[in-house]
Amino acid sequence: MVDYRLELVIIPVTDVDRAVAFYGETLGWSVDFNQVVSPELRFVQVTPPGSACSIAFGVGLLPSDATTPNPGLQVVTADADAAHDDLVARGVEVGPVQELAWGRFVWFSDPDGNHWAVQQLPHRG
Repeated sequence: MVDYRLELVIIPVTDVDRAVAFYGETLGWSVDFNQVVSPELRFVQVTPPGSACSIAFGVGLLPSDATTPNPGLQVVTADADAAHDDLVARGVEVGPVQELAWGRFVWFSDPDGNHWAVQQLPHRG
């Protein structure tokens, strides 16, 4: 079997500069690339701290009719309470930490409605 590593997910955004500000400034994620190749092509890549997978957005990366927000992206953290507090401190709208049988969760959305789950995995022992 060949190894397959998910390392990049492309999401739709309506305003690239607003998305760069949200992910780079508000969330504090690393803006790895922000390159305008031409008026028809701009590539932005951001990476959450500690993640092996990045997200990308921009102009010309998806079909022109791909404007529907991503219904669900997920990152994993060691501490859902710390993630919740960090997001609140950054001005991100989040609900309370929710306790489920498969982990503890915090949810938020970006300005384009792409939905994110932050999961603290349950203790496995």
